[in-house]
Amino acid sequence: MNQTTAIGTFTNRDQAEKAVHMLRDKGFDEKKVSILAKDARNHGNDSVSDGAAWGAGVGGATALLAGVGAVAVPGIGPLLAAGPIAAALTGAVGGGLVGALADYGIPAGRTHHIEGEVKAGKTVALVKAEDRRAHQAAD
Repeated sequence: MNQTTAIGTFTNRDQAEKAVHMLRDKGFDEKKVSILAKDARNHGNDSVSDGAAWGAGVGGATALLAGVGAVAVPGIGPLLAAGPIAAALTGAVGGGLVGALADYGIPAGRTHHIEGEVKAGKTVALVKAEDRRAHQAAD
C-alpha cells in the first residue's frame, strides 16, 4: 500500500492537539503522527527541557507522541517537534526544515509552503497513512 502524508496547518497549538486527538480517536497510529511548531517562547538556555515540558503537554492530548523535543533549525530558529518528524529534524541539520520534510516524504512543492507556515508561527500536524485513509485524516 502507498503511504501519503496528510498535513494540517493550525493557528495555534491547541487546535493542532485537538486534531491529533481526533486522529487517534479515528484509529490512526500515533507513531505516525507528528506536530511541528516554532518555539516562540522566551525561555532560558535549556531549550531541550523546555521542549520536553511542551511535549508532556502535547502528550496529554496525543497519547505521548514519540520523539518530543526542541531543535534549532537554520533560518527559522528553535522548533518544537513531536513524533517521527522530530527524528527527521535531528538528522537534517544541514538541510534545515525543508530538507527534513523532504526526507520525511513531503513533496518538494509542499516543503517550502510548510516552512513558511511554521515561520509565520503556525502549528503543523502531519500523519502518514495509507492512501485510502489519508482523506479521512484530512477531514
